[in-house]
Amino acid sequence: MRDIIAGFVRFQKEVFPAHKELFKELATSQTPTALFISCSDSRMVPELVTQREPGDLFVIRNAGNIVPSFGPEPGGVSATVEFAVAALKVSDIVICGHSDCGAMKAIATCACLDTMPAVKSWLRYSDAARMINEAQPHADERSRVDGMVRANVVAQLNNLRTHPSVSLALAQGALTLHGWVYDIETGSIEALDTDTGRFVPLAEHQSAKESNGG
Repeated sequence: MRDIIAGFVRFQKEVFPAHKELFKELATSQTPTALFISCSDSRMVPELVTQREPGDLFVIRNAGNIVPSFGPEPGGVSATVEFAVAALKVSDIVICGHSDCGAMKAIATCACLDTMPAVKSWLRYSDAARMINEAQPHADERSRVDGMVRANVVAQLNNLRTHPSVSLALAQGALTLHGWVYDIETGSIEALDTDTGRFVPLAEHQSAKESNGG
């Protein structure tokens, strides 16, 4: 905790003054362009990986980068998605999984979660991904976990489409969904190619080509 407090002191003395005008603008409004949904894992920091400034991303982080399907009793994730789309009018939503994800590893290896009932219940939102991943051949445990990470990104994108605000924005052509997987060791990102259902290096993905004028 001492290190965290020391970090804040450095921020207040060194970082904040250099961005004073930015924080002055952000004090009364925000206009993020994207909603970024990632895992709570301490090794995955959306703003660092994407090199975004404060105010650029609206972020949801939870165990397994999960988005429950829309239901009669919406929770915090549903409310945040709705606010991002309906109120902030974000143009893009990214669901980003990552390598060595503890949540996905627990599912892929059938780890006993009896001592963590809340986690066990939460991960049921990845049941569709689990069934798809179990139906695929895997050479080893790492391959099984990697497959689960990718299947989960696809499953959560499908869950996301059940949210009324998302469905409307998609129908109006005002929103684009993205599925990413970040590799911690190499710093690389693979993106879902919806035409083929495969994950390809982000630099080779159509969205990257369009952003570079390709």
